[in-house]
Amino acid sequence: MTLFSNRRRLLAGAALIGAALLMGAQPSLAQPTTINPGKLTMSINPTLPPLQYVDDQGQLQGMRVELGNAIAEKLGLEPEYVRIEFAAMVPGLAAGRWDMINTGIFWTEERSQLMYMVPYERAAISFLTARDNPLGITEWQQLAGYSVGVELGGIEENRTREVNDMLIAEGLDGITVRTFNNFAEAFQALRAGQVEAATAIDATAMYWQERGDFTRAVSGLFPQTATFAFADKALADAVVVALDELKAEGFYDELFDRYGVLKIEEESFAIVGPGPQ
Repeated sequence: MTLFSNRRRLLAGAALIGAALLMGAQPSLAQPTTINPGKLTMSINPTLPPLQYVDDQGQLQGMRVELGNAIAEKLGLEPEYVRIEFAAMVPGLAAGRWDMINTGIFWTEERSQLMYMVPYERAAISFLTARDNPLGITEWQQLAGYSVGVELGGIEENRTREVNDMLIAEGLDGITVRTFNNFAEAFQALRAGQVEAATAIDATAMYWQERGDFTRAVSGLFPQTATFAFADKALADAVVVALDELKAEGFYDELFDRYGVLKIEEESFAIVGPGPQ
């Protein structure tokens, strides 16, 4: 399937879902309390196509945007997005600047003690190289001695540094980890030859490969769970119910299948971890 036909398929599916929502779909859950009454305010860094990005008209698009919109619809709220760098998301959530982090934030024990985290997606890490992979990298050990660009503060940075430690433990040269404010900057550095590789989640890496910009040289590393995150437990509980309904109605499965994203293995959704202590 060509990139053009894949995009057309995604847009067609989105149009069908949007039409269904506009044809009188009513909220099925009690409207929760949010920081802006009547709105579900979500932070997002739209630099990860096809999951979250800005199209040529400046509009937010992607799987996570569609899912966030559907959740808001279930709750009888208007979706509102704040575009922000990842490093500011957790402090902003704690400060009450938004209700929900909608950027596929990976679950960790430490984070689960700071926020109420609801897993909804599974993802793994890839390393992108320049188009056609001129360095011939096919496994993580071959990253030894190279520089790798990655967004500051996310699990991708942690995993990149973990690969560095793994290389050193095997007696190989480490990698030079170069951090950027967002993935767009990291990918631009790769495009400009300022780094030899860049880290991304698998779905994003495949998107860039299909575009012909880069090559997904290494993929499937460190598979783990991505989540929505909340400061308010009542809102997190309401989103859990909304997700369960979206799954029962077939929306969740259709959306994830359309984007080629891995679903969680559990049959229902739940807060995982203790939340703020």
